[in-house]
Amino acid sequence: MFHVPRRAGNHPRRLAAVLIVMLCGVLALAAWTGVRTAEPTALAHPAVAELKRPPVVAVNDLPQLSASLANHQRFMGGILVARGDQVLFRWVQGPANADEDRPLALDTPFRLASVSKQFTAVVILKLQDEGRLTISDPVCKWIQPCPAAWANIRIHHLLTHTSGIPDLMARPAWGLRRVTPTNLAELTADSARYPLQFEPGTKVRYNNAGFNLAAAIVEKASGMPFETYLRTALFEPLGLTQTGLGEVPNLAMGYANFPSGLAAQPQANVSVVTGAGALYSTLDDMLAWQRGLHGGRILSPYGYAQMIADHSPPDTPDERGRPHRAWGYGIFANRLGRQVQPAFEAPQIYHTGSWSGFRNLVIHQPEEDITVIVLSNNYHQRDEVFLLAQQALAEALGRPFPTTLSRGSPARPAEVTPAPQD
Repeated sequence: MFHVPRRAGNHPRRLAAVLIVMLCGVLALAAWTGVRTAEPTALAHPAVAELKRPPVVAVNDLPQLSASLANHQRFMGGILVARGDQVLFRWVQGPANADEDRPLALDTPFRLASVSKQFTAVVILKLQDEGRLTISDPVCKWIQPCPAAWANIRIHHLLTHTSGIPDLMARPAWGLRRVTPTNLAELTADSARYPLQFEPGTKVRYNNAGFNLAAAIVEKASGMPFETYLRTALFEPLGLTQTGLGEVPNLAMGYANFPSGLAAQPQANVSVVTGAGALYSTLDDMLAWQRGLHGGRILSPYGYAQMIADHSPPDTPDERGRPHRAWGYGIFANRLGRQVQPAFEAPQIYHTGSWSGFRNLVIHQPEEDITVIVLSNNYHQRDEVFLLAQQALAEALGRPFPTTLSRGSPARPAEVTPAPQD
């Protein structure tokens, strides 16, 4: 029995009480620590939640870009340009919904299409940072049942378009699949039905199916629905209050140009591209996302370095006569300024997006920390989106202002039928 002499100045009951209080404090601290450790929202830098958001007002500090937009009256969409946290240009023009006579606003959400792929890649890398998986894990570790043909496929292959799994759009009955609501389990089972097009890692071929499989792996590794993990791990900590999956009330309508005129494209069915192109966002949410991603607030330095590295096979040929682009995890890197006149040199980390009436290009220029976001709700404005993005970057960098694409003709809306997402 524990005994303290009376002359020690502490009655045994008092000492016991002190010990009990101390023990309770230790247990409370341990419990608090356990809760904090289990939080799935713990990012590489806790200050991410304190990222300052500039006021959402029109900004026009790029006069050449403004004049170009005046010459592109048919452009529908929004443009945001920033140097670091300083917004240099923020502008929208055109209808958000022509039938409702609703114009685009500075905070109108657009469908991101394949720009969504970088979010899927980031949560995979974040799960790696948390020790829940590794990029080199076999896909069959996470996907069950798993076809024997997938034995050599790693998560790395899914995120680099090198898995060999046939893309959704390269399969029979794509037209029906495109408009049929589905889920990740059905998409996984559908992918498992087809033989590989090539040995994993030997070729690069743009592939939406791989990112749907990556989303399914996120669910297995995190123990949460894909959308829930995106929200708790990325959207909430970064303050992306107008970013998500599926539908949102004030979403811009997508359009396309046809010989008969502007036509709405209301059947998005983003369920078929859950991990590859299902997100919507706004100009300023995308700026916060770019600042978080490229500013080191989300991934570890190792994870980010993996993301922006070139993972294409060594013998990958140039595409359509253009310089080789680096195939990162959900992003590309190239010198896109060579494709306009006058040309300019500047490395760009970027991704395009096109789906159901939307055409987008999001760029990070690492040397000068420039962000360019061009979101259009007109699928057939690919040339406008590209040229305006390069004009924005060139002016922000102080380079000669491009006026045409390198093939020599000013960008004009095309009148063709919709093509696959990129």
